[in-house]
Amino acid sequence: MTRDRSPRRLRRRDRNALIAVSLTALSLTSSGCVVVHGEREAIPATTRAEAAKALKQFTNAYNAADKAYDGSLDADYTTGALGDIDAARLKAGNATSPSGNAAHAPLVLSDAKYTIPKKAGWPRWFVADTKANKGGDARWLLVFMRDDLSEPWQVSYLTLVAPDAVPEFKTDADGWAEAVPADSTELAVAPKNLSDDYATYLKNGGSTFASGTHTSAWRAERQKNATRPGLATQYVDEPLTSGDYAPLALRTKDGGALVFFTTHHYVKQTAASGTSVPTPNKNVRALTKGEIKQSLTMEFVSNEVALDPGREYDGGKVSVLGRIEGLTGAQGE
Repeated sequence: MTRDRSPRRLRRRDRNALIAVSLTALSLTSSGCVVVHGEREAIPATTRAEAAKALKQFTNAYNAADKAYDGSLDADYTTGALGDIDAARLKAGNATSPSGNAAHAPLVLSDAKYTIPKKAGWPRWFVADTKANKGGDARWLLVFMRDDLSEPWQVSYLTLVAPDAVPEFKTDADGWAEAVPADSTELAVAPKNLSDDYATYLKNGGSTFASGTHTSAWRAERQKNATRPGLATQYVDEPLTSGDYAPLALRTKDGGALVFFTTHHYVKQTAASGTSVPTPNKNVRALTKGEIKQSLTMEFVSNEVALDPGREYDGGKVSVLGRIEGLTGAQGE
């Protein structure tokens, strides 16, 4: 159920940064042609002014799609985990309320702080840390990415994190952040392995992850719900790491990293003979194929953000700070 996926004046710092990027990224060949070397040179992913523009474009598209329950209105501005979650949510909303979302309240994002890494090659990406008029006091962390200059910026990750849990990032003299390679051996867990390790932890437990809402408490809740009178619930967890689901990591001041990653989950409810599966809500029914008789298998995509400590912290555990998941499909049998 996944998807493959008025001019404004720059502030002085952004203008200087853009000039620096141009001087770094451009070279003159013997033939006199200017060639862009962004594939080899470490350059900022974007300017702060362009990041602000991307946030505004996303918010406008998201609100239009939510009001109309029309996924085509923000499909160009979402991808990866958020793309799957948002598309399914809008599909279900349209099925249950074809005339649109009567409860629509526009999302307002404010107090935006942009963390923009310097890196070579694609994808380019950056993080917007904002306040919102929804979700209480939590900070909304949105990861914007794109694979080419001709593409719009798309949000691949969206997580909500307590304000005091957002770490300080390592930056250079110009304020640009550092992207951590997916295969880094400087962290407790290489970012490329976090999705798989998290899926394994949810099944078997272990010492990789610190206790918390999205780790030990979630496992305990699952174990509690696994067996109930007349109903058995099974859980299957899988890593999701390719393409726009790949993990993205930013170096923190303490030498660790803030890592965004994706996982894939199935929850199967099976009723005992002579009983039936509890009737799911209208949104689940809207995404369900087949007839629900004795079982219902629900498919979820989840995006997480975690603090991954540096290896120098012997025995340091990964802390999952936030997680948002969404139903993307279901099968009745």
